[in-house]
Amino acid sequence: MIRSAATLAAVPGTADAANSADLPYYQPTGDECALFEHAYNHRLPLLLKGPTGCGKTRFVAHMAAKLGRPLYTVSCHDDLTAADLTGRYLLKGGDTVWADGPLTRAVREGAICYLDEVVEARKDVTVVLHPLTDDRRILPLDRTGETLEAPAGFMLVVSYNPGYQNVLKALKPSTRQRFLAVEFDFPSPEREIPIVATESGLPENRVAPLVRLANALRALKGQDLEEGVSTRLLIYCATLIRSGMKPERAIRAALIEPLTDDPDIRAALLRVAEVTLG
Repeated sequence: MIRSAATLAAVPGTADAANSADLPYYQPTGDECALFEHAYNHRLPLLLKGPTGCGKTRFVAHMAAKLGRPLYTVSCHDDLTAADLTGRYLLKGGDTVWADGPLTRAVREGAICYLDEVVEARKDVTVVLHPLTDDRRILPLDRTGETLEAPAGFMLVVSYNPGYQNVLKALKPSTRQRFLAVEFDFPSPEREIPIVATESGLPENRVAPLVRLANALRALKGQDLEEGVSTRLLIYCATLIRSGMKPERAIRAALIEPLTDDPDIRAALLRVAEVTLG
């Protein structure tokens, strides 16, 4: 059973017909949008690498809407099996019926399938993906005896956070080299400030100190912190302030507490906040 149910967002039309006002908000930081379109047009799979909360999932949702394709998103976890993606037989009204999984539905419909944090899934998942990531573009369903050929509209996108990689949870070179890849990172302050302001509704002049603090905390990654402040957490913090919460409380709830459970490190981060914000 997939813990985070696959979500489906169907948007009619084509990339040319897509109304930018209707697209999920995304601010490009490089040529990633053009690369995604090239990959889609040439039926190539794409791997997104980057830290948690830097915009990978929003990027895929934006591009799916821009291209006018349905999107199936699966949040991978260590109990996710190949059968969760492809499907299984279920008992229904006394009968045994086959139920497609999100990957199979995406292939049948010519949709985009996005596997978030793919390295968290069980190893048998990558075996299922391999035939879809080479020139065959097929999905064998051993349990039903079918071999599905992916239509032109199908695209496979996966992501992972290299910062969390270890020997047991790493993509093999033989798997990585089946994908085009693009690296994501947190936006520069000049780009992150308008992103956070747009998403939260907090004016840019009030967002700027929060972004400055976030970058100060990110500089501590690898020392006292495993991960830095994400853009997502910045948006949460700005949203709380926009709704009337005192900045000190919003910063603690959104930018400090989520980073660590260690009281000494938490106190040190609070001091960094005090020094950075004056």
